[in-house]
Amino acid sequence: MTSPLISTSRWNIEDGHTLDGYLKSGGYQAIQKALEITPQEVHEEVKKASLLGRGGAGFPAGVKWGFLPENVWPRYLVVNGDESEPGTYKDRILLERDPHQLIEGCLITCYALGLSQCFLYVRGEMAHGQERVAQALNEAYAAGYVGKNILNTEFSVDIVLHWGAGAYIVGEETALIESLEGNRGMPRLKPPYFPASIGLYGKPTIVNNVETLANIPWIVLNGGDKFAKLGAEQSTGTRIFAVSGHVNNPGVYEVEFGTTTFRDLIMGEKYGNGIRNGNEIKAFIPGGASAPWFFEEHLDLPLEKTAVDQAGSMLGSGAIVVMDHTTDIVKACHNVVRFFARESCGKCAPCREGTNWLEKILQRIIDGNGRTQDLDLLLDVCDNISPGITWPPKQTTICPLGPSAVSPISSAITRYRVEFEKYLTKSKPDIPVIIKGGAT
Repeated sequence: MTSPLISTSRWNIEDGHTLDGYLKSGGYQAIQKALEITPQEVHEEVKKASLLGRGGAGFPAGVKWGFLPENVWPRYLVVNGDESEPGTYKDRILLERDPHQLIEGCLITCYALGLSQCFLYVRGEMAHGQERVAQALNEAYAAGYVGKNILNTEFSVDIVLHWGAGAYIVGEETALIESLEGNRGMPRLKPPYFPASIGLYGKPTIVNNVETLANIPWIVLNGGDKFAKLGAEQSTGTRIFAVSGHVNNPGVYEVEFGTTTFRDLIMGEKYGNGIRNGNEIKAFIPGGASAPWFFEEHLDLPLEKTAVDQAGSMLGSGAIVVMDHTTDIVKACHNVVRFFARESCGKCAPCREGTNWLEKILQRIIDGNGRTQDLDLLLDVCDNISPGITWPPKQTTICPLGPSAVSPISSAITRYRVEFEKYLTKSKPDIPVIIKGGAT
């Protein structure tokens, strides 16, 4: 039996992003149903669903909502639409193709938690997504779905669209809050700045990812129990994955969470459709650039949080990046590390200094000027950022950006140390070159 499309059901509807298209396909029925029951009952349905956050951490949304302290007002909902993890583009397409679904998810969440203010933070580079959300908000306000006395009830909510400036670090929830307040995006210490207690403007704040909230209307309409029956016991429902890299059919796919395998998604005809040019898989990143790499023996792992965690990586942001056997691992590693070095906010010395040194050492190796001790030096710098170079990472930094730069280095050196050593001996690594019709 094919699992239902929950978050992506309107992607093939030409006008699915408009209010008319949304209403014709059942839109805003969930908020009407929610307003007919109590906020506590709505919250209970989300808890029954066991909806894990889709932003990377995978924390249950219903449980997170329950962390708000009682009788502390005002309180806020902040939507994390700063999709900045390399290889991740599911939220961007959700914003572009179904913005009203996100708005309805925000409304239901605000009703369940007794909120009257929501801030929708969208990444600065997502110009098309920003325009679609702005248009949808204007339509929703004009039709009475957002604003005062929604659907002729006493429930009122304002949704503010905020455009970010394009910094990776503001994908971290406390840095996002800093940015919303007009400050430079830098993470806060947790505790005491745990957003549910001390968040935006020092008030209780729930921060949820775009995809997380896109699931809420379906859960309210169909029930948390029905959502929980989809997927695996600890990874319920469906989830959107972005598959990119050396596959024949890169794209964004919604699959049943926890029962689909990496092999299904990468090799399946309906999804990635195998490796380009008939090549062999060499490595793949299972959950965005900050995740430790997986290899061929991991292909049959289910897309399930616990299983992937136990195997030494994470599903993270749902970005699967595939590398075939023609990939120069050293250059691939350098490319990822360079990104994190550029995106460090500079607040923590181990990350500010360490990520830049990692990039410089890797560049020196690639340029043919590497030294025999450079591999040990790389791992030593990694150990100073993330002691023990273990997973889940220990860290000497406030947020996980520093350890994110450690993941590709530890993965690549552990598995393909010989490729690094060939650079150090100034002999060209034996990397197959793609030619027309295949690889040699």
